[in-house]
Amino acid sequence: MGKFAIVELIPDLVAAFTRMLVNPTVTDGGCLAKKEIAQTLYYLEYSDESLFLQGIRHVQMEPVWGGKEDTAAHLRGICALGLVRMNYADVMNELADLLADSKPEARVAAARAIAYSTNPQGVSLLRLKVRLGDSAPEVLSECFTALLQLAPQQSLPLVASFLFAPEEQVCELAALALGESRLDAAFATLKSWWEQTKNVELSRTGLLAIAMLRNEPAFEFLILLITEGKNLDAKNAIAALSIYQNDLELWKRVRGAVEQRGDVRLLQEIK
Repeated sequence: MGKFAIVELIPDLVAAFTRMLVNPTVTDGGCLAKKEIAQTLYYLEYSDESLFLQGIRHVQMEPVWGGKEDTAAHLRGICALGLVRMNYADVMNELADLLADSKPEARVAAARAIAYSTNPQGVSLLRLKVRLGDSAPEVLSECFTALLQLAPQQSLPLVASFLFAPEEQVCELAALALGESRLDAAFATLKSWWEQTKNVELSRTGLLAIAMLRNEPAFEFLILLITEGKNLDAKNAIAALSIYQNDLELWKRVRGAVEQRGDVRLLQEIK
């Protein structure tokens, strides 16, 4: 009954959205109301592209200390998802523009919307974006994730190439995206990279990424490190597997590996 009542209000919501596009800094400071309206219409599966097109192209510059700030980035992201959901014919061009948006949160939303679209045309856009790079790490992370969702086998070598990027943070993002993908083929890639890296922080991240794969080869490798690896590697393997402490069977294996190693200090790590 509640949802039906909201559906009946759709014309009023659309009219309010349109009104607030006129002199928007006065009628809707912070772009808050338009964002909420667009979010509501998205959830209600509203299917008229004109509102979402207005929203994805809307820029709202408002005065802040020292200058002006665009407050409409989140709105543009919501409207991108709205256009994808309704299968708007020209959505990939809109998402391409959004992927070049000045605001990182809008670029993140563009990558997320491309993945949501499941459209193979989005792969080329994402590949170009990661090749060009981005000043915001969260954008690269979202692009890596989207690529591995849209075209996993095709994209794995590309994402893996960033494991050897000059910037440590980019290496970490690529590793975590590969781990999050849970692709079986990612295990050999991550293991090989981990074996080559001399950076302590990247080594720790690599073991976490391997744990995130959540498959038996990854678990066996980490358990073996706990049993036979260097002390630091064993400690980091335990830390990586600690995300599964609620998995009683797996955690029993971790405890068994520590006991087999016979290192009391490592036992203290998992209490």
